[in-house]
Amino acid sequence: MKKLSACTSVMVGKDASVDGSTMISRNDDTFLPLTPQRFYVQPAYQNEDKVWKSNQNGFTAQMPKSGYRILMTPNADVKKEGVYAESGFNEKNVAMSATESVYGNEHALAHDPLVEHGLAEDSLQSMVLPYINSARDGVKYLGNLIKNYGSPEGNGVLFSDKNEVWYMEIVTGHHWVAQRIPDDSYAVVANEVAIQQVDFDDPENFMYSDGLQEFVGKYHLNPDKAGFNFRHIFGTHNEFDHHYNTPRVWYGQKVLNPEIEQSPTSNDLPFIRKADRKIEVSDVEFILSSHYNETKYDPLAKDPQESNTQFRPISMNRTQNSHVLQIRNDVSEKCSAIMWLNFGVPAFSPYVPFFANVNETDPSYENTPLTMDDKSAYWMYRKLSMIVESHYSNFIQQDRDFKKSANELFLGHLSDTINQASNMSESDASEFLKDQNQRLVKEMRARTYQFMHELMEKGLTLSKLTYNMDKNL
Repeated sequence: MKKLSACTSVMVGKDASVDGSTMISRNDDTFLPLTPQRFYVQPAYQNEDKVWKSNQNGFTAQMPKSGYRILMTPNADVKKEGVYAESGFNEKNVAMSATESVYGNEHALAHDPLVEHGLAEDSLQSMVLPYINSARDGVKYLGNLIKNYGSPEGNGVLFSDKNEVWYMEIVTGHHWVAQRIPDDSYAVVANEVAIQQVDFDDPENFMYSDGLQEFVGKYHLNPDKAGFNFRHIFGTHNEFDHHYNTPRVWYGQKVLNPEIEQSPTSNDLPFIRKADRKIEVSDVEFILSSHYNETKYDPLAKDPQESNTQFRPISMNRTQNSHVLQIRNDVSEKCSAIMWLNFGVPAFSPYVPFFANVNETDPSYENTPLTMDDKSAYWMYRKLSMIVESHYSNFIQQDRDFKKSANELFLGHLSDTINQASNMSESDASEFLKDQNQRLVKEMRARTYQFMHELMEKGLTLSKLTYNMDKNL
């Protein structure tokens, strides 16, 4: 049931960001270009008997009696595709994004095989996010679930709150490690086991499964003479990695550390980096939207060459949603959690910011049909992406200008809304933030359709079924 190796993640500690925010982000990639997504609020509940059952692998579990309200970005076609709630916040301003597909090697899996009916990606977010109070709590909670139920696949899971960012890698049926991203650092992950040296004497920054060291020792899994490099022990290092995975990490680090020379096919790209500057949301969005821009590996480059398609790009047409989950520390907690959501192909579509402290989303995001329509946000941004790419060289500068103008709108909108909401009561603020989210959606709908119409008008002049002729004939 596992999705094709996909997804790229970027995580940023609070002292590494320009405004003191923590950020976790990910391109949620899947098999096909069209896997419609929804964005909605699952209400809190109390004193209810709930049993979760996956329609993908049959995983079944009793759920807690009470759970927090959460934001979700699940599949629209749950009956066929499963839930896959994927990303969001809960009402305690804890963020979670799940998952980054990772792959253990055969030596480790031989002795701790994957569990066929264990806790998989389609169930994971729904089984964890409503029940945690911090990023650290999320790691512990999920760790207990994996201990009890096992995992049918390798998964990397991102957690954050206003103070901490954690990355957890589940690589076999029951073994995992989680590392806290240092406050002054960032990390880029792309479908490989990423965590390197584990310090078992540093519980502030590392957590791990019971018996992990004993397991590795018993089965002689550590190839290094010293240390406990999780990537070396549990990861893979093959030709597929060098063309599909490591180049994406290389490019993300190139954007944030352009002064460092590295190979895109290196097995030793560091997990943790310190950027050469403070990181903004727009930097993270640029990485997730990128396709090796301004390098010889860009598949959209003007001059075709063999290297253009040598590596799998970060932004793809099968990115079903891209998100940056930002938690600000310079504003009231009522409006500090912001979900920047992109339902189009990230290379061509804007990241629209939504305040998380709400009880409902806009109908155009909440209701997504399985086939193209003229009402839903998902299909609107998919249309925009297709139009821009269809005449890329002619349309891309206008698209950049469109996204730049949208970002100016977004930043002003966020500032004005936060100023107004800061002195409101919790309930009044939540209602106000909902209205402001919907107001922005309405404005972006008008702008996006106007922009698409402009591109289509221009596109009509670009047909190959034309011929220059004398106007006087």
